[in-house]
Amino acid sequence: MRVSTGSASQSDSRMVTVVVESFGIGRQRQAERRFTVPFAQLQSTMRTIARQGGRIKAVDVAGTLPEAPSSAPSEAQATPAAAPAPTAPSKPAAVSHAAVPVNLYKPKDPFIGTVTENYSLLAEGAIGRVNHITFDLAGGDPQLHYVEGQSIGIIPDGTDANGKPHKLRLYSIASTRHGDNMVGHTVSLCVRQLQYEKDGETINGVCSTFLCDIEPGAKVKITGPVGKEMLLPDDEEANVIMLATGTGIAPMRAYLRRMFEPAEREKNGWTFRGKAWLIMGVPTTPNLLYDADFEHYQSQFPDNFRYTKAISREQKNAKGGRMYIQDRVLENADEIFSMIEDPKTHVYMCGLRGMEPGIDEAMTAAAAAKGIDWSELRPQLKKADRWHVETY
Repeated sequence: MRVSTGSASQSDSRMVTVVVESFGIGRQRQAERRFTVPFAQLQSTMRTIARQGGRIKAVDVAGTLPEAPSSAPSEAQATPAAAPAPTAPSKPAAVSHAAVPVNLYKPKDPFIGTVTENYSLLAEGAIGRVNHITFDLAGGDPQLHYVEGQSIGIIPDGTDANGKPHKLRLYSIASTRHGDNMVGHTVSLCVRQLQYEKDGETINGVCSTFLCDIEPGAKVKITGPVGKEMLLPDDEEANVIMLATGTGIAPMRAYLRRMFEPAEREKNGWTFRGKAWLIMGVPTTPNLLYDADFEHYQSQFPDNFRYTKAISREQKNAKGGRMYIQDRVLENADEIFSMIEDPKTHVYMCGLRGMEPGIDEAMTAAAAAKGIDWSELRPQLKKADRWHVETY
């Protein structure tokens, strides 16, 4: 349902009560609920209700309504029985992603980008190798652009064992649409070098090693962008819970820069006023990625950002075992579920696929403590475009 707010203004003090049924999660969907909001927020409230599958029973505007067209009865003439009944979709309305760029460059005709910087993200004593790599995208026709939460493909140089060109690998973008330098034509990645043992030999991942070793000035074949699963909501008052392990921090870094970097807030005209909560899992403190930035955001925006770490080889969980991200979820179950009960809350999870069972188990236990069946709730959140997962 679309409600016109064309005559509303920032100074409009009228309040609107919206009566809704079949709205919310778990047991809340059984009860009738009422939302009283300022008139200026009515449109966004209607969209939220629609996404949650709520059915609007009535809308009551306190105070004087805008003057009605001459062909319609005035407020004094109208009665509740005569007023048209508001309607809403029986299922959550799809979020419009029409403006999101997809596959501007494909594997057969990739964009050729230039490496501008490549540096380690790890502190001394860290495990493995993780680099921050930035590419210049200027000069494309079309211009290769993207939004936060998308990925790009990288085609490494060389050929495989059969003499064929290497296949592309997808990497989550770690920068905002404006790039790290705010000029609008760069993209950054957060890449961990893949290494594993096979028959007593250490095998290095083809593309990850190619990227970690690449020098500034080198040319790289880039495809994409792709992906609409991890996009941020447009709502400046949304709540965002982020669950990340390792380089799964990439999209979360992009979100947080968009939310809290002063230059971003000034340039994008989107001022985040909700609550963001990052729960980050790593094996050791030196493996924390972009840690100084996140600590700074927390100090500058204490009412809007919370940063929680799960350092498995240094911290203990309640049972005395290693502290993993799922343990932090269990520790904070009440707060997490209180946030999830708010229809403005979105959850994002990114990292190794192995993190999913642990998170799922923790959410199941936390939901059960509130009398909620997680196996029923999660599909509801997914359908409402509030549960976003990208694992690999």
